[in-house]
Amino acid sequence: MLSLIERGGDLARRVGELTFAPSRAVDHVVGITGAPGAGKSTLTDRLIGAARADGGQVGVLAIDPSSPFSGGAILGDRIRMQGHALDEGVFIRSMATRGSQGGLALAAPEAIRVLAAVGMNLVLVETVGVGQVEVEVAGEADTTLVVVTPGWGDSVQASKAGLLEVADIFVVNKADRDGAAETRRDLENMLDINPAMGDWRPPVLLTSAATGAGIDALWSAVIEHRAHLEATGDLAIRRDRRLVDEMGRILVHLVERDVRALEGSEGFEAVKAELLGRRLDPYQAAARLLETGRS
Repeated sequence: MLSLIERGGDLARRVGELTFAPSRAVDHVVGITGAPGAGKSTLTDRLIGAARADGGQVGVLAIDPSSPFSGGAILGDRIRMQGHALDEGVFIRSMATRGSQGGLALAAPEAIRVLAAVGMNLVLVETVGVGQVEVEVAGEADTTLVVVTPGWGDSVQASKAGLLEVADIFVVNKADRDGAAETRRDLENMLDINPAMGDWRPPVLLTSAATGAGIDALWSAVIEHRAHLEATGDLAIRRDRRLVDEMGRILVHLVERDVRALEGSEGFEAVKAELLGRRLDPYQAAARLLETGRS
């Protein structure tokens, strides 16, 4: 089903219809994002272990960079999660970004619903770190972990990346290295002066995914944030917003598809001639094509 969703088309829409039901909603979606090299995949592997110890069924979507040759996922993240390869309560799937803005495959929301429909009560979404747009993961997660490393950036860089606005939990991974305490202090200071702070203050936790240090505290923070979302009603608000955002992305995709279908047509060539003749500016030309598509 995940392959059908990635390919798109009528079968993908049918899968989407079958899995779209409130009774099949996943209990918790956790997004894990951060710069490349922060240890996100190893951290994800540790979180799988913590969730399984609690008896949960875990689905993992590792959003990988797309291969420039096949368009498929490079699969680097799955290599670091081999400790759960034989666990029947864990399903790990790499998905290619396929050029999607923000490093998140457009199929990710549908994929989360598929995993929920087959019994996964926790879905971990780990994204490729691609600079400022890595925060796109927050749009698909109930709880967003932002993973940084000792010596990571400064307050200007953090604000520029927008991480303060999307992080529900900060994780200073590789905390056995020099500078971990300073990085934690810098993040705490930035949270102190963040005017957008709500009734949840993101904790800043130290972990070492390689050794497992700090993982229990991190998992406890994830559970605590889930309970906070339910108590305040924010969980339903976030999920409603995700659905509306997903509808908007689909709408843009459908409009783009319809416009591309006009390429080479008599109407398209006429508008192009007007544009190249400088009788229409690009905005006027685009509006004319949209009108052509509607008619």
